[in-house]
Amino acid sequence: MRRTRATSCLVAATALLALLPFAPKIGVAAGDRALGEYLSSECVTCHQLSGRYQGIPPIVGWPEASFVEIMDEYRAKRRDNPVMQTIAGKFSKEEIAALAAYFGNLKSK
Repeated sequence: MRRTRATSCLVAATALLALLPFAPKIGVAAGDRALGEYLSSECVTCHQLSGRYQGIPPIVGWPEASFVEIMDEYRAKRRDNPVMQTIAGKFSKEEIAALAAYFGNLKSK
């Protein structure tokens, strides 16, 4: 039996769809730390790199998945903070993942 190109594509697409439940969450698994460091300047204007809490929560050392989830909540305006809603709204999912990778791998001083 000879497969046509369309049949081969259909078989490949079906195989990929079957793997979706096992795929990592987008924006959590593969953040680019170097990009995160580059983008972090606006964040560290308020959030201290030392990890100290002085009225603004520290974000140094946060688990990446938590960082992404919280930023997504600000983007969707499910968390009430107009400043963070505006800042989170500027970043794409890839940029948020990069920030999560960067801050998640920093240690408090």
